[in-house]
Amino acid sequence: MTLIAIFFPFISFLLRGRILTGIICLILQITLIGWIPAAVWAVISLQNSRADRRNEKLIRAMRSK
Repeated sequence: MTLIAIFFPFISFLLRGRILTGIICLILQITLIGWIPAAVWAVISLQNSRADRRNEKLIRAMRSK
């Protein structure tokens, strides 16, 4: 998924169900200069999403004890 976020940033957002964000990212990456910020944005967003899922899993584990 990280490679998709680097090479096709807008697809990374679309696959995670963030349609409006994916369209904005596509508009940004249309230009060659905008590709780098779009790729960075997609990778950071992917990492934040993974961290959120990990934190939710830890919270659920602590509540069940």
